Amino acid sequence: MASEMMLSTILITLALVFYTIGVWSERFAGRLKGWHLIFFWGGLIFDTVGTGMMMEMAGGLTFDIHGVTGVLAILLMLVHAAWASIVLARKDEKAIANFHKFSVLVWVI
Repeated sequence: MASEMMLSTILITLALVFYTIGVWSERFAGRLKGWHLIFFWGGLIFDTVGTGMMMEMAGGLTFDIHGVTGVLAILLMLVHAAWASIVLARKDEKAIANFHKFSVLVWVI
Protein backbone atom coordinates (compact mmCIF):
# COMPACT_ATOMS: atom_id res chain seq x y z
CA MET A 1 0.00 0.00 0.00
CA ALA A 2 2.77 2.46 0.87
CA SER A 3 4.54 1.82 -2.43
CA GLU A 4 1.27 2.31 -4.34
CA MET A 5 0.69 5.58 -2.52
CA MET A 6 4.22 6.73 -3.31
CA LEU A 7 3.91 5.76 -6.99
CA SER A 8 0.53 7.47 -7.38
CA THR A 9 1.90 10.60 -5.71
CA ILE A 10 4.90 10.60 -8.05
CA LEU A 11 2.61 10.18 -11.08
CA ILE A 12 0.35 13.04 -10.04
CA THR A 13 3.39 15.23 -9.39
CA LEU A 14 4.72 14.35 -12.85
CA ALA A 15 1.31 15.33 -14.24
CA LEU A 16 1.62 18.75 -12.64
CA VAL A 17 5.17 19.18 -13.95
CA PHE A 18 4.26 18.10 -17.50
CA TYR A 19 1.11 20.19 -17.63
CA THR A 20 2.86 23.24 -16.19
CA ILE A 21 5.69 22.99 -18.72
CA GLY A 22 3.23 22.56 -21.58
CA VAL A 23 0.89 25.39 -20.60
CA TRP A 24 3.44 28.00 -19.62
CA SER A 25 5.87 27.30 -22.44
CA GLU A 26 2.94 27.70 -24.83
CA ARG A 27 1.97 30.95 -23.10
CA PHE A 28 5.51 32.36 -23.30
CA ALA A 29 5.90 31.22 -26.93
CA GLY A 30 2.66 33.00 -27.78
CA ARG A 31 1.41 30.16 -29.97
CA LEU A 32 0.55 26.49 -29.73
CA LYS A 33 3.23 24.15 -31.07
CA GLY A 34 3.29 20.42 -31.66
CA TRP A 35 5.68 19.69 -28.83
CA HIS A 36 3.26 21.31 -26.37
CA LEU A 37 0.85 18.46 -27.15
CA ILE A 38 3.38 15.96 -25.79
CA PHE A 39 3.28 17.73 -22.44
CA PHE A 40 -0.53 18.13 -22.45
CA TRP A 41 -1.13 14.45 -23.25
CA GLY A 42 1.68 13.35 -20.92
CA GLY A 43 0.21 15.35 -18.06
CA LEU A 44 -3.22 13.87 -18.74
CA ILE A 45 -1.87 10.31 -18.81
CA PHE A 46 0.15 10.72 -15.60
CA ASP A 47 -2.81 12.33 -13.82
CA THR A 48 -5.28 9.70 -15.00
CA VAL A 49 -3.08 6.78 -13.96
CA GLY A 50 -2.14 8.37 -10.62
CA THR A 51 -5.73 9.31 -9.84
CA GLY A 52 -6.93 5.85 -10.85
CA MET A 53 -4.46 4.27 -8.45
CA MET A 54 -5.63 6.55 -5.64
CA MET A 55 -9.27 5.80 -6.39
CA GLU A 56 -8.51 2.09 -6.24
CA MET A 57 -6.81 2.51 -2.85
CA ALA A 58 -9.84 4.49 -1.63
CA GLY A 59 -12.20 1.71 -2.71
CA GLY A 60 -13.60 3.49 -5.76
CA LEU A 61 -14.84 6.90 -6.76
CA THR A 62 -16.08 8.96 -3.84
CA PHE A 63 -18.79 11.51 -4.46
CA ASP A 64 -17.28 14.15 -2.20
CA ILE A 65 -15.58 17.38 -3.23
CA HIS A 66 -12.22 15.66 -3.73
CA GLY A 67 -13.58 12.87 -5.93
CA VAL A 68 -15.81 15.09 -8.04
CA THR A 69 -13.20 17.80 -8.63
CA GLY A 70 -10.61 15.14 -9.49
CA VAL A 71 -12.80 13.63 -12.19
CA LEU A 72 -13.80 17.05 -13.52
CA ALA A 73 -10.14 18.09 -13.72
CA ILE A 74 -9.25 15.01 -15.75
CA LEU A 75 -12.20 15.58 -18.08
CA LEU A 76 -11.19 19.21 -18.56
CA MET A 77 -7.59 18.17 -19.29
CA LEU A 78 -8.91 15.66 -21.84
CA VAL A 79 -10.99 18.33 -23.58
CA HIS A 80 -8.00 20.68 -23.53
CA ALA A 81 -5.54 18.16 -25.02
CA ALA A 82 -8.04 17.00 -27.65
CA TRP A 83 -8.93 20.56 -28.64
CA ALA A 84 -5.23 21.48 -28.89
CA SER A 85 -4.72 18.50 -31.20
CA ILE A 86 -7.65 19.58 -33.38
CA VAL A 87 -6.47 23.20 -33.53
CA LEU A 88 -3.02 22.12 -34.71
CA ALA A 89 -4.45 19.63 -37.21
CA ARG A 90 -6.67 22.33 -38.75
CA LYS A 91 -3.71 24.76 -38.95
CA ASP A 92 -5.95 27.68 -38.01
CA GLU A 93 -3.38 30.41 -37.29
CA LYS A 94 -5.77 32.57 -35.27
CA ALA A 95 -6.75 29.63 -33.04
CA ILE A 96 -3.10 28.56 -32.72
CA ALA A 97 -2.12 32.06 -31.60
CA ASN A 98 -4.99 32.39 -29.11
CA PHE A 99 -5.06 28.87 -27.68
CA HIS A 100 -2.85 29.82 -24.72
CA LYS A 101 -5.77 31.74 -23.18
CA PHE A 102 -7.74 28.50 -22.81
CA SER A 103 -4.63 26.64 -21.65
CA VAL A 104 -3.95 29.01 -18.77
CA LEU A 105 -7.61 28.87 -17.72
CA VAL A 106 -7.52 25.05 -17.63
CA TRP A 107 -4.22 25.09 -15.72
CA VAL A 108 -5.62 27.49 -13.09
CA ILE A 109 -8.70 25.34 -12.58
